[in-house]
Amino acid sequence: MLVKAKAVGFDEDSMWVDLSDGRRLGVPLAWFPRLLHASPEQRADVEISTRGLHWEELDEDISVEGLLAGRGDQTRPKAKAAAE
Repeated sequence: MLVKAKAVGFDEDSMWVDLSDGRRLGVPLAWFPRLLHASPEQRADVEISTRGLHWEELDEDISVEGLLAGRGDQTRPKAKAAAE
């Protein structure tokens, strides 16, 4: 069974994702710097799809699979990526 996000909410330091199987997952915003530094309005502008969460303005995509695996931001810093 594919577990999907049904709703997303935020408090001061966490993102809360309600899942289709009844679980509620809380993850630290520190895992996702774009969300951590975003305004409440930007955070609220989320699109929920069958695969995960997307914030167009923030260029942020988070998969439910990644959240369940405990993975945070997987983007590489530009300076490090350019040096390789």
